[in-house]
Amino acid sequence: MPRAQVQGVEKEAVLYRRLGGKRVECTACARLCKIPEGSHGFCFVRRNRGGRLYLANYGLAEAVQIDPIEKKPFNHFMPGTRVLGIGTSSCNFGCLFCQNHSISKERDIQGAELEPERAVELALEYGAQSIACTYNEPAIFIEYALDIARLAHRKGLKNLWVSNGYLTKEAVHEMKGLVDAIVVDFKGNSEQKFANRYEAVATEEPIKEALLELKKAGMHIEVTDLIVPRVGDSLEACDSLTKWIAKNIGPDTPTQFTRFHPDYKMLEYPETPYATLKRHYDVARKNGLNYVYVGNAPGNRYESTYCPACGSKVIGRLGFSITEWNLTKESKCAKCGRSIPVTGNRANYFAQGRISVLY
Repeated sequence: MPRAQVQGVEKEAVLYRRLGGKRVECTACARLCKIPEGSHGFCFVRRNRGGRLYLANYGLAEAVQIDPIEKKPFNHFMPGTRVLGIGTSSCNFGCLFCQNHSISKERDIQGAELEPERAVELALEYGAQSIACTYNEPAIFIEYALDIARLAHRKGLKNLWVSNGYLTKEAVHEMKGLVDAIVVDFKGNSEQKFANRYEAVATEEPIKEALLELKKAGMHIEVTDLIVPRVGDSLEACDSLTKWIAKNIGPDTPTQFTRFHPDYKMLEYPETPYATLKRHYDVARKNGLNYVYVGNAPGNRYESTYCPACGSKVIGRLGFSITEWNLTKESKCAKCGRSIPVTGNRANYFAQGRISVLY
């Protein structure tokens, strides 16, 4: 999408409180930035003008793309469908490995005009079944994201978020009923040596608190954990996180361990060895998670979904393509009849020409 610096595209924020003296506290993300008049939060795009908080890049998109839903990655929500992904400027994390750093590190207000109505039109024109707020953290542009979501629901589209999970109760309250599914991506599982050295993440407790709130709100939840060699590959941290997910979010929570690729300011680090990813997979399965995946490593066995009862492959995958489907219309294992928590009916997608399966 063409990018150009744009001035004056602002909308008053929903998520903030006034502190007095024209200072405000932003409540869109767990940083809870306290912003003096004339300044901005960590994300740069939420700005205090005269004692009111404004989203400075409302209606401006830096990235717009049609993708398979598996690329987000969602493994259990509407598999085989297409999604329109939308991202904006900046972020509320400072990850030095960010593959979207060209927009997430942007400090000027840039982008192409994309009003919510036009975003929904684009999704329909290109045969997408959902719209995802992705590429950078949606919480920092939540007012824009939720205006899109309201219109998308009216047109029968689903709404997805790809998030770092650094959310507040207030944000989840606003999302309830509008965001249908969310992927919460732990950055290196918040290992302290990783966070201290790279300031990529804050503490993980707000992320866990947000996951509990998202569960209460009834959203479909999937979790990913980026495994960064040497600084974010602790099996002890994996053990702790996966036990917590199984106990608090549920053993059927789809959980993916994602291969790190060198990018941005972490080019000296190698990509994650498959053996490391497999060890994380084994820990998660030992801790009772039924649906565990290895991502960003096309061709590995653990891209696919297996029935936890009989071990049969119920959804086969290669990269972002579906190669096999062995679920009934009721989302049960075709071999043993076990219910598999997959949202979306393959037969309906085929009827509408909306699923691509390789045979």
